[in-house]
Amino acid sequence: MQSTPRGPSKRGSTGIRKVTGAIFAVLLAVLMIAAPAAQATTPSPSPSPSPTTFQNNISGFLRDDARTPIPGVRIKATGNGFEGTATSSANGQWSIGVPVQGTYKVELDTSTLPQGIKLAEGQENPRNVTFSQTSNLSVIFAFGKGIVVQQQDLGQSILNRLVAGISFGLLLALASVGLSLIFGTTGLTNFAHGEMVTLGALALFAFNAWGVPFWLAVILALTGGAAFGYVQDLALWRPLRRRGMALVPMMIVSIGLALAVRYAYQFFFGGATQQLPGAQVTDVQIGPISVSPNTLWSLLISAVVIAAVGIVLLRTRLGKATRAVADNPALAAASGIDVDRVIRIVWVVGGLLAALGGVLWAYYRPGVTWDMGSQILLAIFAGVTLGGLGTVFGALIGSLVVGIFIELTSLVLPPDLKYVGALVVMIVVLLFRPQGILGRRERVG
Repeated sequence: MQSTPRGPSKRGSTGIRKVTGAIFAVLLAVLMIAAPAAQATTPSPSPSPSPTTFQNNISGFLRDDARTPIPGVRIKATGNGFEGTATSSANGQWSIGVPVQGTYKVELDTSTLPQGIKLAEGQENPRNVTFSQTSNLSVIFAFGKGIVVQQQDLGQSILNRLVAGISFGLLLALASVGLSLIFGTTGLTNFAHGEMVTLGALALFAFNAWGVPFWLAVILALTGGAAFGYVQDLALWRPLRRRGMALVPMMIVSIGLALAVRYAYQFFFGGATQQLPGAQVTDVQIGPISVSPNTLWSLLISAVVIAAVGIVLLRTRLGKATRAVADNPALAAASGIDVDRVIRIVWVVGGLLAALGGVLWAYYRPGVTWDMGSQILLAIFAGVTLGGLGTVFGALIGSLVVGIFIELTSLVLPPDLKYVGALVVMIVVLLFRPQGILGRRERVG
């Protein structure tokens, strides 16, 4: 008979608190490093004063309907006795520092737009914007050739979007596989998984700003993601499991954790979008396919890592133990498997995969922001649910479907609506197959 696990001793609890405090101190130090670096690397518009000259600034990103940055476009802001201009950078970012809050007229110089690009129908230019309880006002302009693709370019556009969708789907799969492993072994729906994705990009930015060589910074960022997963299980989820807390209250705890960590990121990192080193936005031609180097590298890295995870799950003792715990934890424990150890490893691997997904997402977008993980959290959940809750290969297939559909619908939908189509597909599929593509039908009640 399996003995009831005892709670940790007083000495063990002290050790856990010390380890947990040390790791959180390291993560806090990373965020504190990122904060001044984010302020130092904020691109300054020209010829207007640098945004750091004033506490308030008007900023934005210029991208066409295919999410491609539009550089070299001039924007002017006037009002309150001030006039300033900025030119969009290579990644489409622009920012104008203004002396006081109030109402300003923002005008985009349409003569500086690239050939074939124009403001979308109904876009107001110039427009009046007003600061209200914020020091950073974001202004969005919508561009494109229209939502209808020209007939002669339809095949080329579909092919390019298909490659981008596979890359985005594999990127989602990196985070989805970790989330699915955690759900399969613990039953927990972790809403803080998006913050694990964000941590990878923020940590890489911080270490790079600290002068650490790029590849070493990547390794440290992934290690930080794995450590974050380990700390979560050690300090929070394992004690709650031992207390016998139900899954719904634990899910609510994960929502609170997500909000706390997300706004801690914003406090230390700020609200600006920063770029990681080596980001390339110019497409390269590979046969009939036009793709950015960031998208291509993301596709290759994601495919290799996911293949490695699949081999580990299918061919190694650890993988078989993980699948046994996911299938039946009680039977796995009776067979001699250390369930707590397997769950701890799953959290570490899930944190590492999420951090890697965050790094690739920062290059795919491109840009690092404090809420970037939460922006794709619904897409991650859609992939996991569509593929089948708790099934790793289902998460992979579901994420690929979601990624491809999101990119293909960008041909006919405005960029702000392309995620809606993927969620609609998920709902329709689940109406006819509630267990997902590879999930098992289970009796409830």
